[in-house]
Amino acid sequence: MVNLGSIWQNLLASQAPLQSMTGNATTMAGLATYTLPQLPYAYNALEPYISAQIMELHHSKHHQTYVTNLNNALKVHVAAIASSDIPAQIAQQPAIKFNGGGHINHSLFWKNLAPAETPETNYPEAASSLAAEIEKTWGSFDEFKKAFSAALLGIQGSGWGWLVKESTAEKGRLRIITTKDQDPVVGGEVPVFGVDMWEHAYYLQYLNGKAAYVENIWKVINWKTAEERFRGSREDAFADLKALL
Repeated sequence: MVNLGSIWQNLLASQAPLQSMTGNATTMAGLATYTLPQLPYAYNALEPYISAQIMELHHSKHHQTYVTNLNNALKVHVAAIASSDIPAQIAQQPAIKFNGGGHINHSLFWKNLAPAETPETNYPEAASSLAAEIEKTWGSFDEFKKAFSAALLGIQGSGWGWLVKESTAEKGRLRIITTKDQDPVVGGEVPVFGVDMWEHAYYLQYLNGKAAYVENIWKVINWKTAEERFRGSREDAFADLKALL
């Protein structure tokens, strides 16, 4: 059964986390209206590992749909609050959770990718502190990569794989987690980087070769961004996007 109280607490009680993660928003009649953030690179910049066709569809169509549906759901929800229509408020929570999560996840995802063979994708030089913690936790980068890739390939249906830093436990402790559908990373964990395992992220190029997509995604991970998120707090992970609000 869906825990509506938890959904509300994590995604609705305050719009600040959503605003800080999503790049840009405008305010109309007191309601934040979210817009699609620009990519920090061209659609063809991640080729040959992620095609320009996939990037354009993924960003301009799929991500845009989450933004549009989120704004619509929030508008209905605010109207339901104004009219004290509790059933209508509850009815909008799944849509806000799903589309808000999609907006958050993709906004993070675009930032933790970069063109291959650039300083940002140079591991471990671009992520010295994170690399040290990865080796401390998994013994080597190869073992970490194997564990993370296995988690990605083990996702049933659609979802995301994340490397997160636990800020509520031992400082700096790393974990690999997966989230279902568009569920975002919630709680005190800092999303260091994530990988989209929805079919729209790879199918046009890799068809059913999910393992090849997973192998190639490592070539375009932005380790500079991952290092910054690892060294900072949860709020810091979204600071560059929040500055655009």
